Amino acid sequence: MNQLDMKASSVGNHEFDKGYKELERIQNGGCSPVDGCRFDHPYRGARFRYLGANVTFKSSGENALPPYWIQRVNGVPVGFIGEPLQDTPSVTSPSGTAGLRFGDEVTTANRYADLLSRKGVKTIVLLLHQGDDDKVPNGPNTCDVAGGGPGTAIATRVSPKIDVVFSAHTHQQYVCWVKDPTGHRRPFVQGRSYGRELSVVDLRIDPRTHDVLRGRTQAFNRIVTRDVPKDPKAEALISRAVDLAAPTADKPVGRISQDIDTTPVGESPIGDVVADAQLAATTSQGAQIALVDPGDLRASLTYRPPTGTVTYGDAYAVQPFDNTLMTMSLTGAQLKAVLEQAFPNRGNRPLLLIPSANMRYTWSQSAPAGSKITSITVNGQPVQPTATYRVTVNDFLARGGDGFTVFPQGTNVTSDGKDLAAFTACLGAHEPLAPPPLNRIAQTA
Repeated sequence: MNQLDMKASSVGNHEFDKGYKELERIQNGGCSPVDGCRFDHPYRGARFRYLGANVTFKSSGENALPPYWIQRVNGVPVGFIGEPLQDTPSVTSPSGTAGLRFGDEVTTANRYADLLSRKGVKTIVLLLHQGDDDKVPNGPNTCDVAGGGPGTAIATRVSPKIDVVFSAHTHQQYVCWVKDPTGHRRPFVQGRSYGRELSVVDLRIDPRTHDVLRGRTQAFNRIVTRDVPKDPKAEALISRAVDLAAPTADKPVGRISQDIDTTPVGESPIGDVVADAQLAATTSQGAQIALVDPGDLRASLTYRPPTGTVTYGDAYAVQPFDNTLMTMSLTGAQLKAVLEQAFPNRGNRPLLLIPSANMRYTWSQSAPAGSKITSITVNGQPVQPTATYRVTVNDFLARGGDGFTVFPQGTNVTSDGKDLAAFTACLGAHEPLAPPPLNRIAQTA
């Protein structure tokens, strides 16, 4: 990002994965107290500003991060307000957000829009780490988003002084035009994740008043192609990182017989494998089943001819969060209740937990919230509401992450190793590993 001459960026939930102190270090520089300085000696920090207008300290109410950035463009001041989603604590481990409060996005954005306006800044951009889901497979410049999404709700309600809303978090692509509270149109955009698209908004600004001429605004997503010359400085930086990581990343950990894919929601072959791996790793804790959050699966495994070798780097790309495996006791009623939590307020993309091979469940599309799970079996036997089951999840879920608040009610909680270690052990124990059949979660009308 330093090489790209980035000026400012909103923090998202993953900036808090290792806690506020680590985010401070990334911003300001210094060596990691755990890993030291393995790349730059010393590490000098980010030259751009991380913004978090709605992030404050619980103890004092003071801002934990700069709320905005003002950049002059051809003599015109442009204000950028940055905000992570208010729900960051629910999608991040509690230790990562300890001592911090995440405020309402609309209220906070409006407050700083007013402040920027008083400072004479009339062109204001909101950098929002929240967004909408796609309703259907779409093109980069359509607006086929699911109704009632949190991104649209924010984009339509924030101050009319805000001219553009860049969104993120949901990894989708859209270019929408929404009406602000006064009825004027403004762009609400997101480019597809992992650098596959760049969201571009061209603004025309009155040179006298510095107001944006909304009727002349253009917005689009540009697909990033691979037919452009490589930047020499970026290529040198990447090559250096690859060389430093190679002794670990290139170590073989197993083989696969064909691609083992992941999907953003629902059951996937890679999710099934990870669930089975976590169950195998925790049988010593009496685990009977394992459940995996699809959001923790960040890549597929791609078959490489001729042998299908999988490296540690490949496995790390699938499981990059260094989560600890936790095994707990839940009643059958609690197990059903936690599966029901896949549905509320998630639109058309329920966050279905992926079970290990010895568990099956069925859910109904038409059933009301709280009654969507219609059957659960473990080892072929129906789950009994009053019976006790030993369930393995990672520590993020165990603490109620992603809204699965039943898990913290579990009893007799034990920990047993890391998710990545379980995954690599599974790969090594089943060579070559084939993708399992997708038969653990069934949907009815």
